Amino acid sequence: MTADDLLRISDYIMPPLPAQPSTLGFLFGTRHGVDEFCLQTHALWQAGMFRHLLVSGGATGGNPQAEALVIAERLVQLGVPASILILETAATNTGENVLLGRARVAETIGLQHIDSLLVIGKVCAMRRYLMTLARRWPEPCVSAHPVNYFGLPAARWHEHDEFRARVLGEFGKIPGYLQQGFLREIDGLGSYPSVEAT
Repeated sequence: MTADDLLRISDYIMPPLPAQPSTLGFLFGTRHGVDEFCLQTHALWQAGMFRHLLVSGGATGGNPQAEALVIAERLVQLGVPASILILETAATNTGENVLLGRARVAETIGLQHIDSLLVIGKVCAMRRYLMTLARRWPEPCVSAHPVNYFGLPAARWHEHDEFRARVLGEFGKIPGYLQQGFLREIDGLGSYPSVEAT
């Protein structure tokens, strides 16, 4: 791949969509870099970036405890009020995060109160989160806070073995997900780029 290819992949998979104050934070569950996710989410709450926080994630990867419960416990330890948390504990993939998370919001505070979402999730999966929301929950305005737990800037993703594998994995999956109707492209953020064989 050329330097231009690397940049096109980076811009597509990790699109710039600066965080904006929102009615709902939406934290996608993770088994990786949990403390980094929690520390950054706590900082966002302290900065007044969301009123409520949806944490979505079930038991995955052989861990019997739901990701949402692990994350919520740490957030409360850090000082995030339990009263603002909406937990979704069954999702095992991004589509379920959105569909089941949206249902939890509907039954707790009501979808009519949500006009904006601040998406908090892995930097290497941010495009997929946003495209899933565009397909499954398109009504709110969306901004993003990507969490980079790899220890080097996102622009240097190709220099880190795990970071590179995750970015290229995401890049390879998206065309199939689009074809199957799981995702929708995001208005104003470009379409899938053509690059040399990855």
